[in-house]
Amino acid sequence: MSGLIKSSIARKVVMALSGLFLVFFLAQHFTINITSVIAPDTFNEWSHFMGYNGLVQFVLQPILIAGVIVHFVMGIALEIKNNNARAIKYNKYNGSANASWMSRNMIITGLVVLAFLGLHFYDFWVHEMSYKYIAGNPEDPTRYYEETVEKFEPFWRTVIYVISFVLLALHLWHGFASSFQSMGVNNKYKSAIQTFTKVYAIVIPLGFIFIALYHHLNPITH
Repeated sequence: MSGLIKSSIARKVVMALSGLFLVFFLAQHFTINITSVIAPDTFNEWSHFMGYNGLVQFVLQPILIAGVIVHFVMGIALEIKNNNARAIKYNKYNGSANASWMSRNMIITGLVVLAFLGLHFYDFWVHEMSYKYIAGNPEDPTRYYEETVEKFEPFWRTVIYVISFVLLALHLWHGFASSFQSMGVNNKYKSAIQTFTKVYAIVIPLGFIFIALYHHLNPITH
């Protein structure tokens, strides 16, 4: 029994660490993307650096992909394990009285976010790999802004992005704070940490929604 408990705790810690890594990446990703609204030249410059820097492409990018896989696979595994571990079944269970909607549906919001990440990788990462390594196009440090705006021209794609970021906010609302709890952070800073995670869960997804809507409503005219 002790081994099972330790194993479960270890899984939660790994999931928490991978989640915190993805939260850090999300903030970095937002910092770059918001410049596409306020300073397109800076956005081109930063995007070109990220697209051609060897450390980013061949070290950080694989780590990011591994982090995404670990986080979601571990989350699904823990959810299945927790469901199977409930030996006592209640005749009547009032879910909303025992847990918030977010905590009871983390696997659903997580899977939707994962599907969104698949679309995002297809839109940008696959396109980037095709542009550089398959088509063999020369470097063009000015292309990123126009390519990004064009992605948000279709109404359906913009709607998918907006819905996905709303669900990401719900996922972060519960998951970000839970990551610190899983790592045993329960001290005098607990209240400040919870406040920060709630603000982050609203501001960052809302910022991404603003970026998507801004580019959809301000297409490039040739």
